[in-house]
Amino acid sequence: MIVGICAVAVAGAIGALLGVICGYYGGIADHIIMRIVEALIALPNILLMLVFVSVFGPSVLTLILVMGGTTWTGYTRLIRGEVLSLRERDFVRAARSIGTKDRVIMFRHILANVFSTFIVVCTMNVAGAILSEASLSFLGLGIQPPTISWGYMLNEGRTYLATSWWLATFPGLAITMTVLGIIFLGDWLRDVFDPRSQGRRS
Repeated sequence: MIVGICAVAVAGAIGALLGVICGYYGGIADHIIMRIVEALIALPNILLMLVFVSVFGPSVLTLILVMGGTTWTGYTRLIRGEVLSLRERDFVRAARSIGTKDRVIMFRHILANVFSTFIVVCTMNVAGAILSEASLSFLGLGIQPPTISWGYMLNEGRTYLATSWWLATFPGLAITMTVLGIIFLGDWLRDVFDPRSQGRRS
């Protein structure tokens, strides 16, 4: 949970900052950043994580930074798209007309209007981050003993499936229930922030 939440916080902060800059200013900065985003999206995240963890060594801090540093691209594309649709709205033009600084418009007016969508996506991505951490720990490149990790417990327990099946079953169930719970939370938050989604799903 710590790795998942902190990794999403790092990725969300990087993605939101670059996304609002790309969407608001456009031009050469938008072109360069989006080309970097497209290049990183073309590479599997799990492969990048394996490479960096192998180089810097497995630890909680390394996992947080590596996972956050390889998954920010989705947030950048999301925020950029939202900012592009908001930057020409009347409230943004009104703020410009009275001399409001760009950074105030970007973060107080525009980013505040995409915050609900951003929070929902972050919540859903925590589940993916937990699965990524469990996968790395299962491969022996995640959190190391004596720190507890469900992925590492799965790796250790699979050797004894024939005689002690519960050693691997309960960590697997814990991962499944946690991920499902977070997905349901994200679903609920989507309904709270956008009541129209209830009508579309029904």
